[in-house]
Amino acid sequence: MRLWLSESERRPDPAPARADARKALLAGTIGWLLALVLAAAFAEPLAEAGFSWFVTAAAVGVGLGLVGLLVVQLRRRRDRPGPSDRR
Repeated sequence: MRLWLSESERRPDPAPARADARKALLAGTIGWLLALVLAAAFAEPLAEAGFSWFVTAAAVGVGLGLVGLLVVQLRRRRDRPGPSDRR
């Protein structure tokens, strides 16, 4: 087994995989939203056990997920070719 190859022996890099970040962000945000609903429903038992911060953590997760969705959508609009860019 060789640990080093010269540049002429290397295969070309593969093309990057296309992924839709919106789906991953949406799934994560829905997960945090479910956690928020459950934490709010069980807020009193959580507070008695010393875990009242779960509600805040879930709310922050939902907020960051929404910000992430907004950022991804704005970047997609910015990177989309306009009518003058099409040929």
